[in-house]
Amino acid sequence: MAKNMGVAVAAALSELNVEKAVNALLKWRDSQSQSQKPQLLEQDEFLYLIVSLKKIPQKARVNPIKVPLPHPIIDDPAELCLFIDDRSKSGITKDAASKKIKSENIPINKVIKLSKLKTDYKPFEAKRKLCDSYDMFFADKRIIPLLPRLLGKQFFKKKKIPVPVDLKHNNWKEQIHNACSSAMLFLGSGTCCVVKVAKLSLEKKEIFENVIAAINGIAERVPSKWGNIRSFHLKLLDSLALPLFQAMPDLRLKILADADHHTSSKEEKQEVEEEEDDTSHQKTKKKKKSKGRIHDVQYMDDQEHINDSNSEADRKHEINANISTKKKKTALKKLCPIDIKVKDKKKKKSLAA
Repeated sequence: MAKNMGVAVAAALSELNVEKAVNALLKWRDSQSQSQKPQLLEQDEFLYLIVSLKKIPQKARVNPIKVPLPHPIIDDPAELCLFIDDRSKSGITKDAASKKIKSENIPINKVIKLSKLKTDYKPFEAKRKLCDSYDMFFADKRIIPLLPRLLGKQFFKKKKIPVPVDLKHNNWKEQIHNACSSAMLFLGSGTCCVVKVAKLSLEKKEIFENVIAAINGIAERVPSKWGNIRSFHLKLLDSLALPLFQAMPDLRLKILADADHHTSSKEEKQEVEEEEDDTSHQKTKKKKKSKGRIHDVQYMDDQEHINDSNSEADRKHEINANISTKKKKTALKKLCPIDIKVKDKKKKKSLAA
């Protein structure tokens, strides 16, 4: 099933679109070169393939994935540098490595020991000069975990991370040749990757072959292969990205999701109707029976409101009580002299009798 899907997706990648994109970028570059001023030192420009994935890789790789290309993108007289492990357990010295490089005619221009990298290339300026001095770097695979801390950010920004080489084997020249004739795919912690696939000094046919080989190689090395590829775009350094391939959304899954949504909506409607029936039945029971009624939940805000209302009622009651006592006192004060006068009249009448 996966193989059939991969074949179908690969067939959707039209070679005609790739050819059109290459021609359009070359024409755009020619028009730009005519309008710009000629430079003293001409630099060879590269074509970049932008790879967009559907899912983020679970583990970010520090070491690049080598994708073979039919035409190498590094010049034949390239400046190459090799980092070796000069610790006691490695069993390799700088003299032995340089002798082997000369005897087998390996295209390595500089051999740097790990101890010298720690001491002489500690300042930032020394690291920057080292990064700019060579086109590509190789290192013994046993010291690869130590290099990110020693080399710094400049190597990672310029995508010049050393390629691991197994120096225990005798095929040094073959390993270096394969790395020089390959595109380096760095799978980081995102869904987008940029890969150098060709240089403008190549012929149009060679550029086209490199792009096709890079697309097929990347699709085979990426996790889940073609099932994880969202799109491919081709661009120059300052140009727009031209689309080569765009994955279509899975319509079958969308239709199934819609069908599940309709069935779930029907079930939800039935559940809502049953709940409404249950609530109406419970209301009728509550009217018949006063006992067993669930009390309303009182929150803190409600309790504070109740306490405030009770306090206000108490205050009003006290005020009313005070007013009533005052009225009673004033009434008694008015009645007292009247009663005294009545009593005096009664005494006088009794005396006269």
